[in-house]
Amino acid sequence: MTSQPTLTKAGDGPGKPGEPGSGLQAGLKNRHLSMIAIGGVIGAGLFVGSSSGIATAGPGILLSYALVGTLVVLVMRMLGEMSAANPTSGSFSAHADRALGPWAGFSIGWLYWFFWVVVLAVEATAGAKILEGWIPAVPQWGWALIVMVVLTATNLASVGSYGEFEFWFAGIKVVAIAVFIVVGGLAVFGLLPGVDSEQAGLANLTEHGGFLPNGAGAILTGVLLVVFSFMGSEIPTLAAGESEDPQRAVTKATNSIIWRIAVFYLGSIFVVVALLPWDSQSIVDQGSYVAALDSLGIANAGQIMNFIVLTSVLSCLNSGLYTASRMAFSLGERGDAPKAFARTTSRGVPRTAILVSVVFGFVAVFFNYEFPDSVFLFLVNSSGAVALFVWLVICFSQLRMRRIIQAEAPERLVVRMWLFPYLTWAAAAVIVFVLGYMLTDTEHNGRTTVLLSLLVAALVLVVAVVKQRVAARKALAGRD
Repeated sequence: MTSQPTLTKAGDGPGKPGEPGSGLQAGLKNRHLSMIAIGGVIGAGLFVGSSSGIATAGPGILLSYALVGTLVVLVMRMLGEMSAANPTSGSFSAHADRALGPWAGFSIGWLYWFFWVVVLAVEATAGAKILEGWIPAVPQWGWALIVMVVLTATNLASVGSYGEFEFWFAGIKVVAIAVFIVVGGLAVFGLLPGVDSEQAGLANLTEHGGFLPNGAGAILTGVLLVVFSFMGSEIPTLAAGESEDPQRAVTKATNSIIWRIAVFYLGSIFVVVALLPWDSQSIVDQGSYVAALDSLGIANAGQIMNFIVLTSVLSCLNSGLYTASRMAFSLGERGDAPKAFARTTSRGVPRTAILVSVVFGFVAVFFNYEFPDSVFLFLVNSSGAVALFVWLVICFSQLRMRRIIQAEAPERLVVRMWLFPYLTWAAAAVIVFVLGYMLTDTEHNGRTTVLLSLLVAALVLVVAVVKQRVAARKALAGRD
């Protein structure tokens, strides 16, 4: 462990755009940050993964989403408190470094990077499947390559180009879900002409076995199925470090997380389970959102949803590459990665960090095509619980950082965690409970995911501890 960490003042320390030695530039505009914050909580998993949750918990899946959404709101409030006081490209990894010690920042930073480079492969493959269905002349691996190359070029150009692409990608997602909620809501309440009123209605929430047709325990199983679709809500706190007003951007993103989750997750899932009976075979066969659109008699519902999912995939790829590279950049700045990771171009782009991240993404894509049921399955499972690890580290970091901020710069507590420290401890307890419950889940691969993720986390932690001890010995030797 290190001595009592200190806060960097505004204008000094790593991670601030435009500062000596940082290299990052304030290339993200307020509209970019606003849309990144809104779109960050809408992952492709919401569209393609919700059907299994509905099949498991029935209408009660709304409670699963509400529980996870509440947890995310609390975690984002903690992260917002720390990031508003000290915006940095390393976000929670940098905060953990200061609050808990270099071992924590090193471990969670590399685990987070690992998670996103695996996500690159998952999303590239998902996008390639859709594109191959439209233009089969190009093989699936070719589409995956094209998508990765285009978005790599976007990220290499400038942070502004990333922001612009993400602005439009996220904008399409937001508009699509907003239209879906409005049109579907009208149908649910019988205000949309041409819709079968006997099929669409609030009665779907209580009929067909009741609100909890598979029992209250299915709510927890639903939590396991939906929790990972919320990963990405923390991206605005990383991107804020390259904005014109980082503190304002973090504060705005943190304060808006409640309505974003309520509208886009709970609102859209409510419409799905109200439009169709939860046990409708079409939800399983077509996917929840496609089945809902089909029930409204909308022509080419499948292709419309494929376009929306593709947009979400491209958005996730774009943000995933950005996020992985900025975490690698921050690790390089702190000496936890090669120094080359912290070098930037004249436009403030960490070129090496981007290229290394995308190379590992390409390797993961290769494994997905050549060894999908062995090597790639291991990569996916071993990174699957990283979201929960990140949230847990945020909780423990905030417990200590609050006292540090209060002691050194109380005026920078512009965002405060509610009912500190009770809600922080409660959130940490819930996360530990979810991890423990996953160990009992063999039907949905929860136990394998946790055990393999813990294995990788343990290996990274060993490296972190060894590195810290070697650094300490060198420091002692230098004093002699």
